[in-house]
Amino acid sequence: MRLLVLSVGLGLFSPAFATDEQRAREIVDRVDRLLRGDSSRGIVTMQIVTENWQRSLTMQILSQGTQNALVRIQQPKKEAGTATLKVDNNIWNYLPKVSRTIKIPSSMMMASWMGSHFTNDDLVKDSQLVRDYFLEIAFEGDRDGTPVYEFLLTPRPEAPVVWGKIELEVRQDDLMPTWQRYYDEDGTLMRELRFSDYTTLGGRLVPARMVMQPQDKPQEQTVMVYDDMEFDIPIAADTFSLRNLER
Repeated sequence: MRLLVLSVGLGLFSPAFATDEQRAREIVDRVDRLLRGDSSRGIVTMQIVTENWQRSLTMQILSQGTQNALVRIQQPKKEAGTATLKVDNNIWNYLPKVSRTIKIPSSMMMASWMGSHFTNDDLVKDSQLVRDYFLEIAFEGDRDGTPVYEFLLTPRPEAPVVWGKIELEVRQDDLMPTWQRYYDEDGTLMRELRFSDYTTLGGRLVPARMVMQPQDKPQEQTVMVYDDMEFDIPIAADTFSLRNLER
C-alpha cells in the first residue's frame, strides 16, 4: 500500500529525468507520500467486510514527515480512543478499555490492523518504497485508452519487507495511482489495492477511496475513504508521544 496513511509536500512534477530509474524513483516516491505532506491531519472511514462480520470505523490520522504518525479511532463509541503511534522505528498500540500500551515488535508489522485487510505497516507506513525496493518501469503506454506507467518493485537484500515484488500502476497525466499488487516470494498474488474517487482534499488531488482485496478471500475487503484532509499544518510537538497516545 502505500497506503495507507496512508503521504508529501509535492512541488510541480517535471518529466525531465536523466534516467528511467530516476524517473521511476520520483514518481513512486510521489505516490508513496501522496496522502502525507510535510505534516497532515485527516478523518478517515474504514469499512471492513469479512465472511463472518462487517464493521465500520471512523478515525483521525496525523502524520509528520516520514517518522511520526498517530491513528486514533473516534467511532464506534466502544472502540473510541484505541490508537496506534509511530515514532521513528518504534510503534505502540494503546487499548483504552484496559488502559494498556503495547509495543509492536517488527515481526508483527504485517499483522492485521484492527481486524482489517490493512496491516500495521500500511497504516503507519514504516516501510518506504524508494528506500526498500529496486524500481523499474515495466510498462509505459495506453491501457483502456488511458496513458499509464506500470512499475515493478523488487526488495533490496537488506530491506525488512515480506513482499517478493510489488506492481504499481500510475496514470501519466496526473500521476494518480490506479492499483497496487502485492506478491509473495513465490510470485503468487496475495492482495490488490485499488484507488478511485479522485478529488481535491486540502488543496491536493488525491484518491479519496482505497479498497484492499485479499486474493484468497475474494468475498472480503476493506475500504478506506478519506473524508477530510489538511496538509502542511502546524502540529504540537508532543502529539507523537506516549503521553498523548494514552490520553
